[in-house]
Amino acid sequence: MSFHAARAPLAGISAPEPSVSARDEDRFEALELPHGGGLAPTSAWALVRSGQVTLVDVRTSEERKFVGHVPDSVHVPWATGTALTRNPRFARELEAKLGGKDRPTLLICRSGKRSAQAVEAAIKAGFSRIANVLEGFEGDLDAQQQRGHDNGWRFHGLPWKQD
Repeated sequence: MSFHAARAPLAGISAPEPSVSARDEDRFEALELPHGGGLAPTSAWALVRSGQVTLVDVRTSEERKFVGHVPDSVHVPWATGTALTRNPRFARELEAKLGGKDRPTLLICRSGKRSAQAVEAAIKAGFSRIANVLEGFEGDLDAQQQRGHDNGWRFHGLPWKQD
């Protein structure tokens, strides 16, 4: 499993693996995620698939509808509208959808930037086991200013659907 802190890598964490072993689950549980680190999409999917974490999509409703989303992900927008106005109820909505603040949770957005901001806000609001999905759903812009060609959830061939 690849686990990266938002600002500095954690020592002793191995390279990405295609599935979650008991040792990886123990690491995830032991970390308790108070620092708001990040997981590579493949590692995130392995944990989601195992039922150990909840995946929360923090993109706008429009992004989910027109670009696609991960099946069975929970939706709590970090920002809304074309101006991406921050959702002032984000922490309350997240807590309500998760049923509390201590459920292991991963946040995903388009590229991993908004979800990183949302993780920081969630930690400040008292969420203790939360992390970011690095690269996001669409990934970073490439040299042609297009997403999805270098990295991201879809780039890695992970499950997604479009309405």
